Amino acid sequence: VFVYEGEYNDPMICGGDDGGRLERHLNEVASLGAVLQRSVELGGGYVVKEIPQTDGDFNQIDGKAIYSPLSARTLRKVGQRGLLEGDVIVSVNGESVTSVPDIHMLLRGMAGRSVRLDVLRVNSRSSFSTNTNTKDKSNRNNNNNNDNSNNRRKSTDDTDNNSKQIIRPEPIVVVPITQTAAANLRYTAWEWKTRQSAKRLAKDAGFGVGYMHLRSMSGLQDEDAFVRGLYPDYDKEGLIIDVRHNLGGNIDSWLLTSLQRRAWMYFQGRATNVTNGGLGWGDQFAFRGHIVVLVDEKTSSDGEAFSRGLSELGLGLIVGTRTWGGGIWLSSDNYLVDGGIATAPEIGTYNANFGWGLGIEQMGVEPDIIVDNNPRESFDGRDRQLERAIEVLEDLLVSDPILLPENPGPHRDMSLNDNIEGCAV
Repeated sequence: VFVYEGEYNDPMICGGDDGGRLERHLNEVASLGAVLQRSVELGGGYVVKEIPQTDGDFNQIDGKAIYSPLSARTLRKVGQRGLLEGDVIVSVNGESVTSVPDIHMLLRGMAGRSVRLDVLRVNSRSSFSTNTNTKDKSNRNNNNNNDNSNNRRKSTDDTDNNSKQIIRPEPIVVVPITQTAAANLRYTAWEWKTRQSAKRLAKDAGFGVGYMHLRSMSGLQDEDAFVRGLYPDYDKEGLIIDVRHNLGGNIDSWLLTSLQRRAWMYFQGRATNVTNGGLGWGDQFAFRGHIVVLVDEKTSSDGEAFSRGLSELGLGLIVGTRTWGGGIWLSSDNYLVDGGIATAPEIGTYNANFGWGLGIEQMGVEPDIIVDNNPRESFDGRDRQLERAIEVLEDLLVSDPILLPENPGPHRDMSLNDNIEGCAV
């Protein structure tokens, strides 16, 4: 049973035009939208280890583009240069990061507010760096009285080797984001990186693939993700639909309907077809290739229903681990007198093959091919489930290649001629 809204609202949310949401963030620790690591070698400063990168064309969260506050995409809008991995943060609003156990203690309540950072631009070319000789200045002064001929014998290269670049702290002004926005930023960066990995792995294997990740099964964001993932790559040999971590919803029927469309006729211009920029086939944008769905233990509710439906309809294979296990639906219309909602499982599901619960309720969807990601490898950036999905598609394309039907040849001659009885030309 889920109970939410009404008297169960977040106690930090009060009134006001914004619903009190600003008060929620008064004491919340803000984020710089980057992976930071304290470096003893650099005097306790925080090294920027990673700045999440996302698809610049599709990076909307609640209608607003979210980038890392440290990225060039954010800072160049206000005439500043973004940081790069390897740069070092040494102070926040004039207070050294070594004065606190963690840099985020200096960012409490600063979400959406301007913050001054003093940074060492190790990799992003500091504007305040200078070259200085490593020898002690007093030694250089004493050497002024030495024989000038000895000084002339020193090569320019030797002088350069005795000098190094000193990088001075440079101030920048950034606007930290909330922890929720930072989590969305990391999630979006993971989606983009995984899509790029899928494309690269498929290219190395010699075929084309489409990839989409669906966070849930409800709302415009997930509908947009499906459209963006399917239609630009409708003519690829393979398609990976990633519903790992899917939170559920109610659009499984629409997705399955779209994937069941079939090509039954093909277009051929005088000089073009789908291979060189011409029209493809009808149904227009029907996907003709092989499909693999990725699932894990956090795939829930309608994400499970979609996976089961794709398998039952023979549309593709499932790779990953057994899913969450919730196959009874609810309506979320049980409103209480205080405006809240108390929901409970209401609507059962069944079919002839699995009976009640579709083999999902309290059991979860068992994938066709079981692959579990090793946590350490996942932390290091490896995705075994994605790699296995590419291998499955490669094997399917060997046994069942996706080819265009052969051109039927020259058109039949239907012109009138003298051999037709009673016809005068």
